[in-house]
Amino acid sequence: MRQILFTIPIFGVPIFGYGTMLFLAFIGSTQLAAWRARREKLDPELLYDLALWVFIGGLVGARLFYVIQYWGDRIRTVGDIFRIWEGGIVLYGSIMGGTAAFFFYRFLRPFPLRPLLDVVAPSLALGVALGRFGCFLNGCCYGDFCDLPVGVAFPKNSPPWNAQVVSRLIDAKAHWSLPVHPTQIYSSLDGLILLLLLTAYYPLRRRDGEVMALLMVTYPISRFLIEYLRNDEGAIFAGLTISQNISVLLFAWGLLYWNYLRRLPEGRYADQKAEPVLVAK
Repeated sequence: MRQILFTIPIFGVPIFGYGTMLFLAFIGSTQLAAWRARREKLDPELLYDLALWVFIGGLVGARLFYVIQYWGDRIRTVGDIFRIWEGGIVLYGSIMGGTAAFFFYRFLRPFPLRPLLDVVAPSLALGVALGRFGCFLNGCCYGDFCDLPVGVAFPKNSPPWNAQVVSRLIDAKAHWSLPVHPTQIYSSLDGLILLLLLTAYYPLRRRDGEVMALLMVTYPISRFLIEYLRNDEGAIFAGLTISQNISVLLFAWGLLYWNYLRRLPEGRYADQKAEPVLVAK
């Protein structure tokens, strides 16, 4: 855990690990999507414009989801709403906000939908991998007690330490928390595995949209399972956390999307275009 990576000399401005990883996730995901757009005969400038919309929409959605979920608990004042550099964003909230921004941008500037969804899918997996590592640096999204060699003890005043003090599992004088599952690292590795899977499947797709459909049915499964190892969210419905409930819905939606794609004739947008199509001005 390293919430502050370093402090800029003279100015004394702290550079937060969490924010740095979010920035790297945005840059890396955008560049990957733009590179793939060129290969798929789509205008890469479209991705640069779209990425900014999706990033802002995703950030707002992620924070809004967190504020609603933890209002009166971790969020007590209006000022707390804007302390995003300390962590406190929800991935599924980011997906919802980013999706809304994605379709709003398409409403303003139409573009081929299913080819763009496939272009974006691997970038989302990369974003998960980098963003979750930021969670590890921040200490949020931590796991339950772990007596395995992979268990990680977080320092005093970290989120796991605070939770264990409140639960009276450790004394307030303790310098370290009890070992917990590094669920942030599990999620980061999950993102990398999904990135490899989607990249390998990309040239094998028979119809545009299948890469995103694959992400929609695989990520909810891994997220659902990892949630069992986390200790920062309680059950809200059917004995499942809010993220597990959303995972079930996303998985069902992914299956429906797959079924829809199967009814379409085979063919890929890139195979029909000899030159890149400029769709963003």
